[in-house]
Amino acid sequence: MIRVSFLVTAFWAVTLAVSAQQINAPKELIQTYTSQYKGERFPDGRPRVSDDLVKRLKTISLEEAWGVLRSEGYTNQFEAGWMRINAGQVLAGRVLTAQYMPARPDMENTIKEKGKAENRKGAPNSWPIDQLNENDVYVADGYGKLVDGTLIGDNLGNSIYAKSKTGVVFDGSVRDLEGLEAIQGFTGFVRGFDPSFIKDMLMTGINYPIRIGRATVLPGDLILGKTEGVIFIPAHLAEKVITSSEWIALQDDFGHQMLREGKYTPGEIDMKWSAAIIQTFRDWLKKHPDKVKMTPDQLEERIKKL
Repeated sequence: MIRVSFLVTAFWAVTLAVSAQQINAPKELIQTYTSQYKGERFPDGRPRVSDDLVKRLKTISLEEAWGVLRSEGYTNQFEAGWMRINAGQVLAGRVLTAQYMPARPDMENTIKEKGKAENRKGAPNSWPIDQLNENDVYVADGYGKLVDGTLIGDNLGNSIYAKSKTGVVFDGSVRDLEGLEAIQGFTGFVRGFDPSFIKDMLMTGINYPIRIGRATVLPGDLILGKTEGVIFIPAHLAEKVITSSEWIALQDDFGHQMLREGKYTPGEIDMKWSAAIIQTFRDWLKKHPDKVKMTPDQLEERIKKL
């Protein structure tokens, strides 16, 4: 125990020493928190889940994704109770996090000096935007502040969309709602709207783990935002969540059509499928190739388990 404690203490001592010199979380820290992900990464260390999976993510339901995550032991990945920017649009992408705290002069001066040393431009609330890539989503813990807690207006909103082609999730507020809603394709989940400017808030770090309501969020997570709320998917589970959700949707689409047509009874569809139903399902899939997003091998593997 003494040896383990020493190693843990030493690790955090090094981490704090490094992070004291930069706004962005150290690459090593990001890789440590997301060590179960084995795929491609951005230069900053964030997992880079493929654009294809991000695209496919948009078509699955929150309930399907939630069910897979819960079966894997991830029970704190969903948050609801949002106000929407351009409601009705789906938000999907890779998370870039930002942490905000109530301002205090000594910390604010230090943060601004760090930013100056790193050649960052503008106010600190614009710094996370400079790091966005296409299909990234700017996710910020603004500790629920509404008045004087407006993390962006329509100027920054335009910059966010130009870089990411997605939107935002803010546990805080925004201003210039009309201007933000005029950005075609932009969408957001926020706690509220207010005409005030951001004030007495401090952006303390980018790409650190953050809390969004009841959810714990890591940089590189996938995010899916729909009418019900937002769900955060660990990068290492992205493919499993998406393919499993697509499989459930295929079974549901087939089952619903069979029930509408009266070909099978609810009892037959809801229980383990017979050989006849499985063959009908295979025939149905051949007639609806547009519904199948997974590879033929992935599809066949799941059919064999029916």
